[in-house]
Amino acid sequence: MTGSAPLTAAEMVQRLRGELDEHMAVERELLTARLAHAARLGNLGWAEWNLQTGESAWSEHAYAIFGRDPHEGPIHLRDLLAHVEAVDRAGLDRLLRTVMQHAEPGQAEFRIRRQGEVRNLRAALEPLATGGRATVHGVIQDITGWRQAEQAVSESRRQLLEISEQAAEERHLSVALRDAIMPDLGVAVDLPHTRIEVRYVPAGMKAGLGGDWYDATTLPDGRVVLTIGDVSGHGVPAIAQMARLRHALIGLATTGEPPERLLTWLNDLVMHRLAETTATAVIGHLDPATGVFTWSQAGHPAPILVRDGTAVQLDPPAGVLLGATLAEPYEPARVELREGDLLLLFTDGLVERRARDIDEGLALALEAAVDLLGDDLGAGLDRLIEAVGGPNPEDDTCVLAIGVLG
Repeated sequence: MTGSAPLTAAEMVQRLRGELDEHMAVERELLTARLAHAARLGNLGWAEWNLQTGESAWSEHAYAIFGRDPHEGPIHLRDLLAHVEAVDRAGLDRLLRTVMQHAEPGQAEFRIRRQGEVRNLRAALEPLATGGRATVHGVIQDITGWRQAEQAVSESRRQLLEISEQAAEERHLSVALRDAIMPDLGVAVDLPHTRIEVRYVPAGMKAGLGGDWYDATTLPDGRVVLTIGDVSGHGVPAIAQMARLRHALIGLATTGEPPERLLTWLNDLVMHRLAETTATAVIGHLDPATGVFTWSQAGHPAPILVRDGTAVQLDPPAGVLLGATLAEPYEPARVELREGDLLLLFTDGLVERRARDIDEGLALALEAAVDLLGDDLGAGLDRLIEAVGGPNPEDDTCVLAIGVLG
């Protein structure tokens, strides 16, 4: 049995060279594919211009960036300006002069039209002199997506700034309206045989005013009118309707008519003159001579009575919210207050929260109301609001506390 003849040293070298060439060819193909993939991901193309022969070479993606058919060949460096939008030619011209005349690298951004669409490009050019040849190497990138993203961010910032400025203007207007409608809001009020404290907390602690309101004043016969209410909605429209209701009630209250009659008149006003408006309210008369508090309500939370270390919510008389119907009458209720009692009128922003049941909020208010019996009623109201959940992020809160003095 005869075997094949062993390879000579020259044959072994030749075989190794062939295998090495084959391996290098595969590596070059892989490298070329990877570079092409990277170029597509980065939207990059490369170009080379020979300044002596006029020959040019472009990568495949450079043609894609310019929307140019490879059969047309590359655009010569001196002809590049003609393909650029007119407003950007001066910047590219400066780059070309820097590279070609001063042999210094540089970069510039410019826009072209590709199939009718404006594209943003960035070119980085560098002059090279090798083997006696003067060439310019360039990397060209399509940055249209980046510029569009920057423009979108800039537009979003502009819109947010406009919204912020509008909100600031509305808050300023709200503050001015608040001061005009309810001056000295939150300041203690001394009336015959009563001590009154008020807290008004706008939704989310923002400066301004919503539809919540109150009033406490003395009638010519010595009785004290105590009222609190809430007009649906927020912002300037709610403030405007609230102002009309509050001012109307101030005028009507001077007649001395009972609370249920005042609510009937207010309901007539809302139904006939304040279209698409609804509101809730409590109106009461406190007679300092007898201590009797006579009151009515229109869809509003009933007051809380604090007496001898216990807090209870009064049973409400019948009464639907203002603006609902003319067919339902408003009924009166009465409670005899004693020296040392505390009456708490409040809007639903105190006890309502989106994430909890209103009964839970009311229970917290009753628990905290017990601690209001003290010398510092104002500080007590602040603690009560915090105990119930702090400023309501979605609704205003108004609390009117009336302490009965001897």
